[in-house]
Amino acid sequence: MTGIVQGFCGARLTEARKASGKSATDLAELAGVSVQSISKYENGHQNPKFDVFHKLVSILNVPRDYFFRPVPGKDERPIFWRARLTAPPTARDRAEVRLEWMKEIVDYLENYFDLPELNIPKIEFHEENIADMDFVESTAKEMREFWGIKPGPMPDTIEKLETNGILVSRIHVNADKLDAFSQWSDTFNMPFVVLSRDKASACRQRFDVLHELVHICCHNNVPQRRLNDRAFYKLIEKQADRIASAMLLPEYEFTSELYAPSLDGFLTLKERWGASVASMIMRCKGLDIIDEDQATRLWINYNRRGWRKSEPLDNKMKKEDPQLIRRSFEMLVEEGVQSHDEISRSLPFPPKDLEELSDLPPGTFRNAPEARAEPILKEQFRRETLPGTNVVSFPGKKT
Repeated sequence: MTGIVQGFCGARLTEARKASGKSATDLAELAGVSVQSISKYENGHQNPKFDVFHKLVSILNVPRDYFFRPVPGKDERPIFWRARLTAPPTARDRAEVRLEWMKEIVDYLENYFDLPELNIPKIEFHEENIADMDFVESTAKEMREFWGIKPGPMPDTIEKLETNGILVSRIHVNADKLDAFSQWSDTFNMPFVVLSRDKASACRQRFDVLHELVHICCHNNVPQRRLNDRAFYKLIEKQADRIASAMLLPEYEFTSELYAPSLDGFLTLKERWGASVASMIMRCKGLDIIDEDQATRLWINYNRRGWRKSEPLDNKMKKEDPQLIRRSFEMLVEEGVQSHDEISRSLPFPPKDLEELSDLPPGTFRNAPEARAEPILKEQFRRETLPGTNVVSFPGKKT
């Protein structure tokens, strides 16, 4: 079959290639075409022939319909990356594509659901406060009080974000240094948070959630040009860490329960507070409960015990789970509004990614094998499938 594929969206090829972690050179070699051809496909200057198209589908492991789905406009707001300065660019590319897919999933769900309205504190950011510890403590207190969080341990962090209109998802990023990232979307007028599934413990994930919440509430108006300054970005990250730590371990309640700033003392509080021993060491250092020498000795002993890789209780403590997107899909199917197959056709992303982004069990969206060749209907004979008009209100919607 040597005809040209009509209606091919080159931007989707760029997405799928980046999502797979492949360079244009890698893809060209696997598909048996030149790098220049891949560039032309991606830029929309040339459409692939059918035989090349089928190779691309097989190599990138995406449904055929994916390449005929228009790409929505991208948000201009910056993405806040955990470990932005050390994570490989290919890992960020893979993750960013999945953030865009997450937005398309939410766009689809908004045809059927009223999602919780955004309800977050607006914290004014001033660069002169970036290292101010009083600002850290007062901001952490303000953020907890805004959501009516009682003194003591922080409740389910993901539930708090979702209840207040922040969409949360988890993916495998396949990068040691990339724990989480977030972006404020002007398109949806809501923030999105994506967490890593790879290695984070329950405690680390809770900290990551709060770190991203700080970026959303405090840093969403910081211009990209300032974030491109490495020194400034490090300060922004440190401030987010400190405020997240103060939210997780508020000074009075935490120190009242700490009988000794030792590894064993911290460990006795770990389950109750949902905080790692490492975060407690950092918090005590920030509160001047321990000095530099004491902190150094604690870290030496921490490493000697092998806790750098895994702390005690990490395997026992269950991670908090996103539920908003998952429950939305489950309700669509339970109420007979859409079937799994209909959802898959409306959202022609790799089933594995659709399940992962939605926090659904593997195999929920089962598609036929994508490697077999099939005829492709010419563009002029295709019909647009409009989303259904039934609307199901989501529990927890604020009025």
